[in-house]
Amino acid sequence: MTPDELKIVRRAYAMQIAAAAGIADEPVEDAFATVPREDYLGPGPWPVLRWQEAYTPTPTADPVYLYTDSLVGILPERHINNGQPSLHAFLLSQSTSREGEHIVHVGAGVGYYSAIMAQLVGPSGKVTAIEYDPELAERARVNLAGYSNVCLIQGDGSKVDFESADLIYVNAGATKPADIWLDRLKEGGRLILPLTTEKGFSSDWSKIQLHGAVFLITRQAETFWARWISPVAIFPCEGMRDAASEKALARAFESGDYKRVARLYRTDDIPTERCWLRAPGWSLTYG
Repeated sequence: MTPDELKIVRRAYAMQIAAAAGIADEPVEDAFATVPREDYLGPGPWPVLRWQEAYTPTPTADPVYLYTDSLVGILPERHINNGQPSLHAFLLSQSTSREGEHIVHVGAGVGYYSAIMAQLVGPSGKVTAIEYDPELAERARVNLAGYSNVCLIQGDGSKVDFESADLIYVNAGATKPADIWLDRLKEGGRLILPLTTEKGFSSDWSKIQLHGAVFLITRQAETFWARWISPVAIFPCEGMRDAASEKALARAFESGDYKRVARLYRTDDIPTERCWLRAPGWSLTYG
């Protein structure tokens, strides 16, 4: 396939991803059409995740096979994947990223979605990509070397220090927000926060809404507004799996009502009747 033909394939892929995500967001679509997915996933054929947790290799190393709404294994032996494009397109659209902003990407993997974020913020913006796994971090460092507006850090994204951010995009399932994620949000800053129970990386997709959800947290001074935006099944976040919060999450998901969540508090001193979730040191409430 020629480079010009691949450009056509990428544009068609980006349009299909946007349609699957239910969004009409030209900057997000353009970013997906621009970044070559094959440059981030190593040599093909590539392992594509199918039903029943089975990986099926692409028929050949032709990159056209990567331009579908599929999860592709980056460490398949550990079930770590380059995540579903339509989910990330939806979350990035919900986060309303703009040129010139600073995005912190926690759980950067091999850097594909970090590169898409770099396209969104443009040369005047900045992406801080943080990856816990040393092997993946090194792959991301090589893959992102051509982006002068991306800084790659290997470490625990719940503890690594970083400059204040317009958007913190967490790409793994936590049981609670890390203090630094809330502390480093700028005024008007947004946090994409996936919260998952111990079953939040289960293959039982029929029960996904009982085990994981993505909340959009928006800061106004010391108030953190919260809004449910999507169910999610996602790899657990290293460093942010707390047993007490996990149990509180499991109870909260069983009760339903996650779509009524309106605010995150950095305290558990909130009346029970106002809380969707109350765990040691924090709460998600209805108002």
